[in-house]
Amino acid sequence: MLVATLVSATGGSLVDAALIARLSREVASVTSSAVLESGVAADLFAEGAQPRKLEADLRIALGEAAIDLIVQPAATRRKALFLADMDSTMIGQECIDELAAYVGLKDLVSAITERAMRGEIAFEPALRERVALLKGVKLSVVDEIIRERITLTPGGRELVRTMRANGAYTALVSGGFTVFTGPISATIGFDEHRSNVLIAEDGILTGTVADPILGKQAKLDSLVELRSRFGLGPEQTMAVGDGANDLAMLGEAGLGIAFRAKPAVAAAAHARLEHADLTALLYAQGYKGEEIVRG
Repeated sequence: MLVATLVSATGGSLVDAALIARLSREVASVTSSAVLESGVAADLFAEGAQPRKLEADLRIALGEAAIDLIVQPAATRRKALFLADMDSTMIGQECIDELAAYVGLKDLVSAITERAMRGEIAFEPALRERVALLKGVKLSVVDEIIRERITLTPGGRELVRTMRANGAYTALVSGGFTVFTGPISATIGFDEHRSNVLIAEDGILTGTVADPILGKQAKLDSLVELRSRFGLGPEQTMAVGDGANDLAMLGEAGLGIAFRAKPAVAAAAHARLEHADLTALLYAQGYKGEEIVRG
């Protein structure tokens, strides 16, 4: 049996009884439904359908509605391991771009970041090139950036804390830097964080980053390692990200979600979130609104 989870755009109440009834009529393979949170999220269950066909049929029926759709096998929807990218996924910014702002190079660095996330240039040399431009920046500005410029993506804390409350293990795996992932992962509530180490001398960035670089392969390796550590099957894992360096991790996860992602990433992931916040990944696992750990 397949389950198709519908989630309304953040702040909306688009998944109402009328919509559920209409989709159940118009998509022949749908056999039953269940409300996860009134107006916000619901499940449609289907038998004898292929995932791609079910998704295509539902997207046609939904039209231009600001509703996200995640289709997967119902039996394995609840996940025990969650890996997440940080920049432009769990937070709304790219931390390296915010560091660059302190030396007046944000536009230049942002352009390189965008090309790397789109997969137009290789991640590792692009990271080294951008870090070199940060030479001379005081490491102490990181605290100010986190305090004044970094915003948490809505639903992220609820996602991580609800999964942990139900026995899942969560890891923030970033191509960014430990000076950011440490405090940000603690604020959100992750079990652990992994990222790159900026090299500094006397509190001043040297323009270099420690080897090895945590990029596309390292994110994939982290998923495989943690899955093995906890004795989990691939179907018990979930990952979310937005950039090209997340693709291998998303592909290996049982459910790989592209969040506000670059086109190539959105096309390759198992599902994509364009409208809803990160609590959509709880509804996708079958959590009901009253089960979400809020605050």
